[in-house]
Amino acid sequence: MGSQGMKIAFQVLLVVVIVGLAYWLYRSITDPYEAIQREQAITEATRNQMAHVRTALVRYERQQDVFPGSLDSLMLWIAQDSLMQVAADSIFETEKFNLDSLVFSPRSGVRFVYTLNDTGRVAIYLLEDPDSEDHIGSAAPDITLLNAASWE
Repeated sequence: MGSQGMKIAFQVLLVVVIVGLAYWLYRSITDPYEAIQREQAITEATRNQMAHVRTALVRYERQQDVFPGSLDSLMLWIAQDSLMQVAADSIFETEKFNLDSLVFSPRSGVRFVYTLNDTGRVAIYLLEDPDSEDHIGSAAPDITLLNAASWE
């Protein structure tokens, strides 16, 4: 009976080892995939946020005939413009849009970097995500890059 008990104990141990290795194999396959999905989702959210800032910049420029000097100026204009306040959800094509977070990257919560170049015949801006290579516009006075996103 002792050898029968040892045999059962060994089989139970093998089952535990097999289940443990199967779980480890499953996690080693799914964890990197989930990390890639999370990274893609945050990249998409950041790009959408930058597109929202671009929309606000374009609306500002259409109304004021110039681009704002800073993101703070843009936020102040949005806060004071009643049409932007009322129609923010439809303008930015999202439900329950939070205007306070407009100029911050969803990736890290760091503010987007905004540079206005108004030295040429046509003013142009550069909006950059400090945590990636994504940007909208250009620092060079090239009108063909006005409002152009690096990922489009």
